[in-house]
Amino acid sequence: TAKHNNIPLEKVNPRGGAIALGHPLGATGARQVCTLLRELEPGQLGVTSMCIAGGQGAAALFVRE
Repeated sequence: TAKHNNIPLEKVNPRGGAIALGHPLGATGARQVCTLLRELEPGQLGVTSMCIAGGQGAAALFVRE
């Protein structure tokens, strides 16, 4: 959890999660990446992740240069 890992809560879902922003079928990953890239400032890192059917998952790390 964020508390267990000493991550400030204002850094976790600062604009809300999938329910707040929309959860379009088949486009969740694109929505997550676009939101993340829009929020990053130069020099910042951003991580996005999601679960996928069948017990799989995906994650990506982005760097704003």
